[in-house]
Amino acid sequence: MVHVPYGTERGGQVAGNETGSDSRERLLNAVIEYVAEHGVADLSLRGLAAAIGTSHRMLIYHFHSKADLLITVIRAVEKQQRELLAAFDLDPSLSPAVAMRRMWEHLSDPALWPNERLFFELYGQALQERPHAVGLLDDIVTSWLEPIAAMRREQGVPPETARAQSRLDLAVARGLLLDLLATEDRAATTAAIEHYSALYESWREQTADSPPPRR
Repeated sequence: MVHVPYGTERGGQVAGNETGSDSRERLLNAVIEYVAEHGVADLSLRGLAAAIGTSHRMLIYHFHSKADLLITVIRAVEKQQRELLAAFDLDPSLSPAVAMRRMWEHLSDPALWPNERLFFELYGQALQERPHAVGLLDDIVTSWLEPIAAMRREQGVPPETARAQSRLDLAVARGLLLDLLATEDRAATTAAIEHYSALYESWREQTADSPPPRR
């Protein structure tokens, strides 16, 4: 069970010195932690509120509905993943291939599987134009393309190619995540990432404008 000791609501007010945005951020982090540990099967706002030490009313106030809350969770986790990718890219000790493998080691961690199942569940609902989920399509791809393309340009990939490469990178990662969640074969999907990484490095060495001096 996840407990949130600071800022517990009393009588409609947030205890402590939290602002409304602080309270929302704290609750969101608690929900992300809860979902990662327990998943979302049979999840209710009342049960979730009890588990994280808040009230059903406060979840509704900050997130409006269960569907909106889950979409907010997805977007927050995706943002965390982009920040981690950027951190790997900025590490001068990591080659592009090693950074790619490190990112996959993180993404394939079984502790993240509940969040990843939720991601694909809502992605599918968005593709079916379910009203509560369709907004995900606005940035579910585009939010990743420029960060990955910028990383590839820094690695020497020609600008006219980097955008297409970023789309391919994203498709490979999400496709292998689907494979992993379906098969739970982490070794096989890791081998596939290793193969893709080797193909990328070979291609980059042949086409890059100015390969970075990382080894």
